Amino acid sequence: MQLVRRLYLPALFCSIAVLICELISHPAVKMGICDDGPYILMARTLATTGHIVFNGWAAPMLGWQLYLGAAFIKLFGFSFTVVRSCTLFVAMVMAFILQRTLVRSGITERNATLGTLALVLSPLYLMLSVTYMTDIFGLFAIVICLYGCLGALQASTTNATIAWLCFAVIANALCGTARQIAWLGILVMLPSTLWLLRSNRRILLAGSAATLAGVLFIFACMQWLKHQPYTIPIPLRLRDFPIAHAAAQLIYFFLDIPFLLLPIFALFLPQIRKSTPRVAALLSTPFLLYFLLASTLRTHHVLRLEPTGGDWVTIHGFFDSAHIKGEQPIFLHKGVQILLTLASLGSLVGLAASLLRLYHAQPAADPSFAKVSTKQLAVLIAPFTLAYILFLVSAFPTTSFFFDRYVLGLLVMVIIALIRFYQEQIHSRLPSVSILLLLIMAIYGIVVTHNLFSFYRARVALAAELNAHGVPDTSIENGWEIDLLTELQHADHLNDPHIVVPANSYVPPVPLPEGTCEILPYWSDKTPHIHPLFGASFDPNACYGPAPFAPVQYSHWLSSSPNTLYIVRYTPPSKP
Repeated sequence: MQLVRRLYLPALFCSIAVLICELISHPAVKMGICDDGPYILMARTLATTGHIVFNGWAAPMLGWQLYLGAAFIKLFGFSFTVVRSCTLFVAMVMAFILQRTLVRSGITERNATLGTLALVLSPLYLMLSVTYMTDIFGLFAIVICLYGCLGALQASTTNATIAWLCFAVIANALCGTARQIAWLGILVMLPSTLWLLRSNRRILLAGSAATLAGVLFIFACMQWLKHQPYTIPIPLRLRDFPIAHAAAQLIYFFLDIPFLLLPIFALFLPQIRKSTPRVAALLSTPFLLYFLLASTLRTHHVLRLEPTGGDWVTIHGFFDSAHIKGEQPIFLHKGVQILLTLASLGSLVGLAASLLRLYHAQPAADPSFAKVSTKQLAVLIAPFTLAYILFLVSAFPTTSFFFDRYVLGLLVMVIIALIRFYQEQIHSRLPSVSILLLLIMAIYGIVVTHNLFSFYRARVALAAELNAHGVPDTSIENGWEIDLLTELQHADHLNDPHIVVPANSYVPPVPLPEGTCEILPYWSDKTPHIHPLFGASFDPNACYGPAPFAPVQYSHWLSSSPNTLYIVRYTPPSKP
């Protein structure tokens, strides 16, 4: 056991588990996944010119993410898969650090390993880890800052504490350049740590100076970004706030948390029977009412079954490219959704019952193995969690949606709080059934990651089919991810009215010919070079019906048969 601890084998196992799951899913495709296509082109530009050049799609700063992607291009040559592999590398390193962070949080080695696997083998983490999106890079900045703050709280000397604080500031400042919300580490987590260490004046002064330096670095970065050509500012505002819509979205956002961390949340289900029938009925009523309405109402968007967030982890299995014509095949059928919803809501009831018993019981002392007290942990993560939620809410009028990938920053805090609570109030060892639940969720994550890339490879094959018959990319509507890359082959930036620098860079596009199959104005504005004659569809009869080209089938694991993409006409067929 001493050798295991010395070599950090559990943390290494978490890292390797991520790699194995991703290799099984075969995450390779020669196109952009969601937002990452323009980011990958920026990394290629940085590798070839040495300059960061935005292209009208980047709201995040990207920062060190671009440099890491450019380094991979320099080492292995350019391809979409090569650039995305740097995200997988970061995801593996983060799995290692996260396991050590949970141990520093007072969680036992075994429980920390299971908690880490619950996050890094979730379908959300596995899919995002093989894209070039900013979510994994931003989460890495948060985790490494938390690790540094815990190290400062547990350091045995003043100099060591100051060194840990400086490490946390530097790591969060640099890694937060990928995704600005991660800078809440410096803005909130570091001040919380200094509050806990305020009794030592030297630490307080040195830590405050380091934190101030981090704040100045953030300010300088934001000023630099503000003056970069072709960036998209995201204003934070609370006026004209759609309260009702935001509240509904926030409910769905939080209801996805027990689903995404089901191997941990489900462990609280047995706690329901330990409550009195009256308490159990009282706690279950609102969740049961929600479940009954969600499972019986026909309109999916009124009250939703799991997964409620419906962005990356969806009823279709993966990121819903909603602008492909026709209905995307369902992966999680209603019976599975009902089962997942019952498990998720039931785990919330069990957790509430456990908290209620704790409220009426005598407060327990922190266990001897805890390296940080419960109070210290609460001061460290609670303000960050509240600030994180407030940041998301303030950006809501712009996004109008809480994407489920935004929850990643909260999942780490939830895991720490849940497992500490479980091992202190219920049992010091997570039950073995959690391993079975982890295996099930890992299989689910592998399958949907494979299906995601299989679907995108089918779209590449569909475009190749049309190109082989002389149809240029500008005449193909193949989903907005491919459209963005096609536009950037003909222009140095996407056509966005929100671009401030340079002034007047937006040019109102020429309307598409009358009769063209409907394209959302938001996307047609950004890609004025695309005038589609043909497009991809799940339905062969969409728009003006099938075009004289072969459909493309693609593998869809856990389905009885492959799925099919069809090529349909976007303009009326010419009359003879």
